[in-house]
Amino acid sequence: MEKMPYRADLDMAVQPSVGDVASTEWQRGLPVLEGRQVVLRELRCSDAAALCALLTSEEVSRFISPPPTTVDGFERFIAWTQRQRAAGAYVCFAVTLRGFDTAIGLFQVRKLDTRFDTAEWGFAIGSAFWGTGVFEESAQLVVDFSFDVVGANRLEARSAMQNGRGLGALLKIGAVQEGVLRKSFIRERRVFDQALFAILAGDWRARRSSTAPLNRIH
Repeated sequence: MEKMPYRADLDMAVQPSVGDVASTEWQRGLPVLEGRQVVLRELRCSDAAALCALLTSEEVSRFISPPPTTVDGFERFIAWTQRQRAAGAYVCFAVTLRGFDTAIGLFQVRKLDTRFDTAEWGFAIGSAFWGTGVFEESAQLVVDFSFDVVGANRLEARSAMQNGRGLGALLKIGAVQEGVLRKSFIRERRVFDQALFAILAGDWRARRSSTAPLNRIH
C-alpha cells in the first residue's frame, strides 16, 4: 500500500486495553505464519534497526509513503502497530527467513470498513530479497490469514503505475486490476496514477484448492 496508515505526527501513546475491544485471538497477539522458506511473526521493537536499514533505501521506498527515517521512528511505528492490532483495526507482520529471526520486510493489512469485510494490504521487502520467492510465499500466507482468520472478504491493493515490480508481483499471486486511480498518490512532489487491485475470498479459495498448501499457522 503506497499510503501507509501510520503517521508519526498523529501517533498517540495510549495503549488500548484488549478487554475493552471485541476480542479475537489475533487481537491479543498475531500468530506465527510458516512457509517453506519464510516465517512471519509480529513485529518487535528489536526489529527497528534492521527495518530502518532495509526499507529506507531509495529503491525500496520510492513508491511508498516515506517510512520512518530513524531507528527511534521505527520503534514508535512498531509500538503503534501493536496498539492498532489490539484495537482490531490493523495487522502488521515481520517477514523473516526460516532459521534466521532478523526482519527483512513487512506486510500490513488494515480494515476499510467497520467489520473488516474489506481491507487494504501492502508490503515492503528489502531489495536484497527481491526475486527470491520471499514475496510470493509471504503474500500467500498473509492473504490466507486475512481471509481465514480475520474474516475479510475483499483485499485491495494500490500500486503506482510506474512501479512495474509491484504491479507484476500483485498479478503473479492472482490479484485482479479493477481500475486506475488517477493522480491519487503524491511522493516527493510527484503525482502518480495508481492501479487498483483486488483479491476476493471466494476466488482465492478456489485458486488455493488447486495447489498444494504452503503454510502453517500456530
